[in-house]
Formats: sequence, structure tokens, C-alpha cells
Amino acid sequence: MKNNDWKDRLGMVYSTNPDFEYSLDEVEEEVTLPKNQQKLRVQIEKSGRAGKVVTLVKGFVGSEDDLKSLGKFLKTKCGVGGTAKDGEIVIQGSFRDRLIALLKDEGYTNTK
Repeated sequence: MKNNDWKDRLGMVYSTNPDFEYSLDEVEEEVTLPKNQQKLRVQIEKSGRAGKVVTLVKGFVGSEDDLKSLGKFLKTKCGVGGTAKDGEIVIQGSFRDRLIALLKDEGYTNTK
């Protein structure tokens, strides 16, 4: 069976150029920095969250899969919920000191 990629080209306009080759715009995934080079910042935030306190971990540089795995690790160690997206991990509750200790134990030495 041939690779039928017509669905990827739905917005394409007809071209009369015989040498034209359609190319997909693929987004390159960011390379994850080593743990000791990550500059993570942990802060507590309350505004804009209906009075609920959350702890934010900002500054992660790397792929979404690595960010989500770090977020899952932190959520399970704290026993709470949260999310990890857009280079930021949100942990429900006030866990600033605990998260800093966990990150330093994991090898993220440049954490404040």
C-alpha cells in the first residue's frame, strides 16, 4: 500500500512547477540539557487560581516527554496532583522546600 499523505497537504494550492516538492513543516524537539545545567526556579503562586496555592517549577529546557516524567516524579513524591506543560511544572499545594530538596537529590544542582 502506498503512503497516501494527501491529508497532510489539504491546505496546499496547486503548483505548475514540475520540480516542486512539498515539504512538511516539522518542529524540531528541543534537546534536554543535563541535570546539572538546568536552571530551575521553584516558587509559590496564589494569584489567578481562585485562592488555591500552587508551587511552580520554571526554567526546564528540554523535550515535553522529559518535562512530563519529571513532573510525574515530583507529583508522586509529594502525593498531590498537578500538571507539566510549556516548560513549567505546576504542583498543587505549598511544597517549595520539599521540591527544592527533591530536585537537588535528583541531581538538579542549580535549583533555587
